[in-house]
Amino acid sequence: MKLRELVDLIPNAVVQGNIDIDIEIKGISNHSQRVSPGDLFVCISGIPGYQVDRHPYAKDAVRAGAVAVVAERGVDVHDVPVIFVKNSRHALAVLCAHFYGYPSSELKLIGVTGTNGKTTTSHMIEAIFRYAGHKTGLMGNIGTKIGDTLYKTDINTQEPPVLQANLRRMADAGCAYAVMEVTSQGIDAGRVIGCDFRTAVFTNVTQDHLDYHGTMDNYIAAKGLFFSRLGNGFHADPKTRKFAVLNADDQASAVFQKLTAAHVLTYGIREEADVRAEDIRLSARGTTFRVVTYKGTSEMRIGMVGTFNVYNALAAIATGLVEGLMLETIRDGLASLPGVPGRLEMVDEGQPFPVLVDYAHTPDGLDNVLRAVRAFADKKVITVFGCGGDRDRSKRPVMGGIAAEYSDYVIVTSDNPRSEPPERILKDIEEGLRQKQYSADKYELLEDRAAAIERAVAMASAGDVVVIAGKGHETYQITKNGTIHFDDREVAREAIRKRQVGVSG
Repeated sequence: MKLRELVDLIPNAVVQGNIDIDIEIKGISNHSQRVSPGDLFVCISGIPGYQVDRHPYAKDAVRAGAVAVVAERGVDVHDVPVIFVKNSRHALAVLCAHFYGYPSSELKLIGVTGTNGKTTTSHMIEAIFRYAGHKTGLMGNIGTKIGDTLYKTDINTQEPPVLQANLRRMADAGCAYAVMEVTSQGIDAGRVIGCDFRTAVFTNVTQDHLDYHGTMDNYIAAKGLFFSRLGNGFHADPKTRKFAVLNADDQASAVFQKLTAAHVLTYGIREEADVRAEDIRLSARGTTFRVVTYKGTSEMRIGMVGTFNVYNALAAIATGLVEGLMLETIRDGLASLPGVPGRLEMVDEGQPFPVLVDYAHTPDGLDNVLRAVRAFADKKVITVFGCGGDRDRSKRPVMGGIAAEYSDYVIVTSDNPRSEPPERILKDIEEGLRQKQYSADKYELLEDRAAAIERAVAMASAGDVVVIAGKGHETYQITKNGTIHFDDREVAREAIRKRQVGVSG
């Protein structure tokens, strides 16, 4: 693709330097270490605490083979064209969508946003459409899945060069539907600009990412952009219709409904909704409920526990309905999903008590998980959790208080401390335990996460439940010394085996 074609996409772009805009562009990158010869390098602006400014790396990109640079301000390069734009993040999204031939227009793209439940809801939706006979794509926390092949990804809601490339791979592979987790940071940073979403799904909004957004109002506003970007047009062709699937029990949905011109379908439990759950029955092995919809009623079963997973299932059911699937197909599709990695995932080595690993890393997420476990635990609930470093400190005591409310014993430990001293994070959480007047003999601070997990497993008895929260599917831990391999499930499995050897010996 010629550079001229890309430059023409941005009307107010100004070209400076060695002006050869007929050169061939072989790829687009915004990371100097990922540049290949013939690439266009886009210097995106920085986000304090989250992403470095890429302008200082323009020279490195050119040394690596970049043949042109897009920037918002002056950069230290002299041998290649520099295209100046007002907003390099917006330009990056526009350029990548065009470079890869607007792949989202060849798919029915479903985006799922919200504080909690994005991953589970996305997997449920994907399972439903796969069961219905469609080839599917999936992008989110767990990775990128095309058909039956799973690829690892480094962040949720990928940067446009990777995101658009993956959408192109899905379209070329014959996927009919693609399901994508869409984070508030991804929306705010413009990563999904250029994605033609068919359906936008909202799960819920609770406190999270305030270190990024500053306030809850800003956080909700970022989510709102997702629904406003569905567009304002209507088309006769049913294939081009847009849908917003909203949680009727979450107050933010009223805001999003006003922001979108798309057809709105609601789901919920408490409030009147197009898709409602009744007669919810919870157990340690799964959940059953009756769903009442505008297309009939059906009994549903999911292999996941907790009322919060009923909400996730309702969102998936509503998404299936807007695509014309029968309730029976949706029911069987949901039942075909045994679980989601790191979402109340059972670690079973034959021990006489459940050990559950979950990604819950927000106050609402932890509350949902522990409330669900409390409902079926025969005896004690033993909770192991921490909070991430260099992130919102205000949620730490809140989560400590939640752990105190639902747990019989709490082990506060490290999560991803990053550059922050772990002992400070643990003390912040402990303050929440103290505020709940939680007895000092019912909790301990144990910085070493592996030791904390081993301690929880060692003290558990038959009928107890061990909950290891915070990291879920993650296979790493970020410390001040860098990133190391760490998988809660592996550590828990080894701790169980060690206990069993000790007991048998």
